[in-house]
Amino acid sequence: MISVGIDVGSISAKAAAMEDGRLLGSRVLLTGYNAGKAGRAVFEALLAAVGIAADRVGPIVATGYGRNSVDVAHKAVTEITCHAAGAQFQNPAVRCVIDIGGQDSKAIALDGGGRIKDFAMNDKCAAGTGRFLEVMARALEVDLDAFGDLSLAADQPAAISSLCTVFAESEVISLIAKGERRENIIAGIHRSIGARVVAMAKRVGLADPLMMTGGVAMNIGVVKALEEKAGLPVQVSPYAQVNGAIGAALIGAGMG
Repeated sequence: MISVGIDVGSISAKAAAMEDGRLLGSRVLLTGYNAGKAGRAVFEALLAAVGIAADRVGPIVATGYGRNSVDVAHKAVTEITCHAAGAQFQNPAVRCVIDIGGQDSKAIALDGGGRIKDFAMNDKCAAGTGRFLEVMARALEVDLDAFGDLSLAADQPAAISSLCTVFAESEVISLIAKGERRENIIAGIHRSIGARVVAMAKRVGLADPLMMTGGVAMNIGVVKALEEKAGLPVQVSPYAQVNGAIGAALIGAGMG
């Protein structure tokens, strides 16, 4: 039986197809202004990518902030549940998951059976999220894709003290005016994200093995900052961005 998970986030929509515990494929598209339309579009793109017809698909589970807008889904499940399931599928030994998405960040503690022990979520403030990084990239006039590598070239990471996106942007503008190197500013931004997210993870139970999921996991600078603040290695799967969709598909497989 083929099951599909669709994760519609604030920035990107992801879909993954599973069959008999095996990942058949995944797709990622920009969400745009219409979450429902994005959910259907990424579903159709997934079917085309893996070469299957819609009538071969069994359960479809939606997750993410736009989950209730996905009209092709049979069920909607929270991101916490789906990210835990996706991470446990990718590495059953994982005990803590940090997910940084476009508009929120999450920390999830898992027990030895992969069940959720506790979790915390920052969904009230943009600090420490993909949106936060987008704002900082615009202020620095740097392509967001270059952020990770640039931060690794820092020789003296700048101190970014504010946890508020608006005030942090003001700090960055002030550092630019003082002639601070971009690399140092970016490294400072990543450190501030690392400190905020690791503090949240410690409240629920920071533990090794630690896995990072979500689109921001592709930023090596943030990964390194998390490792520094956590004092632990951070695992990043090649499927980090579609982890929630994988988890949703796995939950769908259990419905069949």
